[in-house]
Amino acid sequence: MVRKVTFTLDDETLGRLGHTADRLGKSKSQVVREAIYDYSQRVGRLSERERLRLLAVFDEVTARIPRRSVAEVEKEIQEIRKARRASGRRSQRGA
Repeated sequence: MVRKVTFTLDDETLGRLGHTADRLGKSKSQVVREAIYDYSQRVGRLSERERLRLLAVFDEVTARIPRRSVAEVEKEIQEIRKARRASGRRSQRGA
């Protein structure tokens, strides 16, 4: 179903719309429909600038990850678990 609607656009936007429609050989309505579709597909996605910023943060954070063997990591985890078990409250059974 196609409906006729009215929008208010500034002169600069109307100029871009007309230029784009002429360049593509499409109607202004078709250009608007495609633009709205494309825009709706991008909503919620990162912009290129946001993506690059997050990649830079990722690179910075991953560079800080210590380089250790699996054995060293597992040993540290075991030590942490042992310390947690030893420092917890003791139950008062039979009290």
